[in-house]
Amino acid sequence: MPHVNGSTEKSTKTSRERPGRPGGNTADLVKRRYSTRFVQPSDFNNTDAPPIPKLHLPDTGSIPSITVDKAALKDPNLDTEQYTATVLSDASDQQLRDYQTSLRKLKNGASSDLQQNVFQNRTQFIKISKDAEKLNEDMRTLRSHMSELSASVNNLWASTAVPEARSSLENAATRTRKQANRSSVANLEQIYNNQLQTLWKEVEGSQKFLPAIPGRHVEIEQRRWAELDAATWKSKQKVSLILLNDHLMVAREKSRNRVNPSSKEMLESAQKVPTRLVAEKCWPLQDIDMLDLAPMGSARDKHEMANAISIRCGQESFTYQSERSSSVEKDKMLQKFRQTSEELRRLLRTETLTNTKNKKDKSDLSRSLSNDTDRSDILVDVDGKQKNLRWVEGQIDELDIEVALQHFEDAVRLVEKLRKITQGLKGNAIVQDLITTKIDGRAKMLADLVVKRLTSTHSFSNATQTNIAWLVRLGLDDQARESFLNARSETIIRRARQCIFEGDLRDYIFQVSFVYFTMMRNTVSIYQQCFPPLMMSACVKWAKQHLDGFNVILSRQLSSVQRGSPTWNECMDQAKEHAMMVNDVGLDFKELVRVKEDGE
Repeated sequence: MPHVNGSTEKSTKTSRERPGRPGGNTADLVKRRYSTRFVQPSDFNNTDAPPIPKLHLPDTGSIPSITVDKAALKDPNLDTEQYTATVLSDASDQQLRDYQTSLRKLKNGASSDLQQNVFQNRTQFIKISKDAEKLNEDMRTLRSHMSELSASVNNLWASTAVPEARSSLENAATRTRKQANRSSVANLEQIYNNQLQTLWKEVEGSQKFLPAIPGRHVEIEQRRWAELDAATWKSKQKVSLILLNDHLMVAREKSRNRVNPSSKEMLESAQKVPTRLVAEKCWPLQDIDMLDLAPMGSARDKHEMANAISIRCGQESFTYQSERSSSVEKDKMLQKFRQTSEELRRLLRTETLTNTKNKKDKSDLSRSLSNDTDRSDILVDVDGKQKNLRWVEGQIDELDIEVALQHFEDAVRLVEKLRKITQGLKGNAIVQDLITTKIDGRAKMLADLVVKRLTSTHSFSNATQTNIAWLVRLGLDDQARESFLNARSETIIRRARQCIFEGDLRDYIFQVSFVYFTMMRNTVSIYQQCFPPLMMSACVKWAKQHLDGFNVILSRQLSSVQRGSPTWNECMDQAKEHAMMVNDVGLDFKELVRVKEDGE
């Protein structure tokens, strides 16, 4: 049958193409896999192909940083809170960290610049100081030479003008010097002190120009002189010339009160009262020249200017004329001025030569020690170890840096250490003196800074104790005590002046007494914490002085109040009650509060 045959034939063909194998479907799948044909890839090197488009994705890592505004940070009136809120209000954590890093870098850079500037300024300061010191010595030498030349010229004029008066004055001066040489030094000092005391009483304001120093005395005093106008040569006022061993003072006559000429009694009493003098000008002798104007005038003016002299100080010139008819007073003044100026010039020259020699010795020593060999040869003992001089100079340079940066604790510790090291140089006195001088100079600069700080913070106990402790360690106990007490005195006076009298006397006494005794109690309390008991007498003396000052104010305010009245008793009770405040610090001022009598 055809159909049967067809089926048989088809099945026979299929069986040939797919022979039956064990595994079934798995074998068929493996066969298909190995018989698969892949298409060859295209040529990617073909330049004719269009470019691949780029995808713009957001970069989460590149966040813009906040820049540091240096100009804003340099503003002294910068409000940090407002500035931070404005700049960093919308900043992320990464931006805050970057901003902090930038600020830290800026701070480190400023610190390094400051340190570099300190080193540069110190080097320039040392160089300028040496140049200024050298210039000062040159100017002093030049001034001495000019004074010597001026004295020689003046002596030449005097020798040609009045030989008789010169010889008589020389004899008188010789006799005076011989009498002075026969006296003892103590008697001379007493005589000089008496002269200054008399001068201060007779000439008002002279103590301001001429304080008491050893050896200062009056050489000559002439009263009948007149100051002339440089343009018109007319008399301006009556003056007195007072010549000392180192200064020349001009004192004018103090104007008297107007007196009625018709009253004879008032005229006679006014004439009996001695004329009061007021100090007007005062110059050091080495800064002025005194010239005789008689030989310098024309033939017509010689008679008028016979008794006139000219005093020149720098660019200024002053003319004075003696009221006496003869020229003896003028010649005496000129001669005494030349003689005193010459003696002062010799004394200053001797002192200058001595100081120059000492400085030269020290400079020679410094130059000799500038060599590395010399520095290495000089050894000092530091905690049992031998150190050379170069190490000591390095410590002094470090001390300069600490003082400049106002690191007071480190600076004081360095001063103590260097002073201890200096004591180990007993075998070399010159080197010890040189190093000690350097250390003392730095210690003085440091003490000035500490005193300035003490004066501004004297009301705070802890700060005052720290400042005074530094000064005590520097060996300046007296300066610390005086600076502290003076600052407290100024505060008491200032606070008392702030109390205003508004009509109620009891209220005003209450305010003033409260201020005085509260400040006394606080001052004594801080003083006891800063100083040992052996130095307490100075504080008690200070408190007693301010108690006397309060008694003066109390007496002045109660001068118009009847003693024993209710107002009087209430004011006194209030003042004594406040005086009991100092009992807390061991003082009893209650019985010392009183109103002074009229005779006291």
